[in-house]
Amino acid sequence: MGMTMTQKILAAHAGLEKVEPGQLIMADLDLVLGNDVTTPVAIREFDKIGVEGVYDKAKVAIVPDHFTPNKDIKSAEQCKLMREFAHHQEIENYFEIGQMGIEHALIPEKGLAVPGDVIIGADSHTCTYGALGAFSTGVGSTDMAAGMASGQSWFKVPEAIRFNLKGKLQPWVSGKDVILHIIGMIGVDGALYQSMEFGGEGLKNLTMDDRFTMANMAIEAGAKNGIFEVDQQTLDYVKEHSTKEFKVYEPDKDAWYVRVIDVDLSEIKPTVAFPHLPDNTRTIDEVGEIVIDQVVIGSCTNGRIDDLRSAAKVLKGKKVNSRVRTIIFPATQKIYLQAMREGLLEIFIEAGAAVSTPTCGPCLGGHMGILASGERAVATTNRNFVGRMGHPESEVYLASPAVAAASAITGKISSPEEVVK
Repeated sequence: MGMTMTQKILAAHAGLEKVEPGQLIMADLDLVLGNDVTTPVAIREFDKIGVEGVYDKAKVAIVPDHFTPNKDIKSAEQCKLMREFAHHQEIENYFEIGQMGIEHALIPEKGLAVPGDVIIGADSHTCTYGALGAFSTGVGSTDMAAGMASGQSWFKVPEAIRFNLKGKLQPWVSGKDVILHIIGMIGVDGALYQSMEFGGEGLKNLTMDDRFTMANMAIEAGAKNGIFEVDQQTLDYVKEHSTKEFKVYEPDKDAWYVRVIDVDLSEIKPTVAFPHLPDNTRTIDEVGEIVIDQVVIGSCTNGRIDDLRSAAKVLKGKKVNSRVRTIIFPATQKIYLQAMREGLLEIFIEAGAAVSTPTCGPCLGGHMGILASGERAVATTNRNFVGRMGHPESEVYLASPAVAAASAITGKISSPEEVVK
């Protein structure tokens, strides 16, 4: 029996010719990542280990992005601890205000994730880098500490689900709609501790930003990781952003999968996840009349340049509804600058939206966009659990940037086709 992409990557990093699902291995790490919520805990655990320094100054990345710019004294103290640790350890990849971004958009942009890597991060959406053909997964802060100290981590080799993509997306349909469709189909535990492997002839019709979005939300189906086959688009992206060496792994033809699911991209419609789980999905024609109070466009899921362009295409020449607070967060400083040069920020501001520096703040109910009791938001984020963006009696509806922008204009969940003629 052959191996999947994930199994091949893990075998190579464990120094083994072959691994099997369920096998426990110790694998070498190419990158260890943390943010301002999880890294302070990891630093305290790291200090207990008793080593003098991190295993490799170039293979640890720390990005304060959740509560930055600091929202209060506690978050300022958290970032101070990280900053002092990064400077003391001479960590090369420490990115703060002015050069920072939301970690899962920033790491690929900086070229720190490439095909064939094994990456752990003390954040559940570390699975994003599977878009590049890497094995990347979220871990706890203690595992991050051990990874920083040793450059290794324990893994149980996951089984895999194969998603064969075919066809081409319809207008106003994006990677966000595809992954919401898939999660709605298999459920939030449909890939529990499994690898979601994406390939097929339809892959060429997904942009890299589509793929980042889909890999990012693999965890919302319970997956250990999401991973995409490497094609020319992937190689072009890596060559543009990185100088790191990399290796492309392909699944064996006789690789074993728990199940194989065919996904026809042409049949997918704009999709919305209703409260309070990402698998509570409905297509845009099934939504009904849902009046909203706030729209958030951004996050590690949908704050990239394609996302902003999609929103701008809907908002151009229009005004957001006077009852709807609309907040837009470019995911990195580079994306912010590119959006400014393309005139996208002007479109947003003239439409009545607020544009913020990169931050995770509203996604986790941290700051900048907290919901009050009874309020409803359409967000391009990845989770809509009870109280996720504020009051436990508020509601979050997950959608694509195009649907979010259209909803901001009409004041209710709407299709882009309703406002763009």
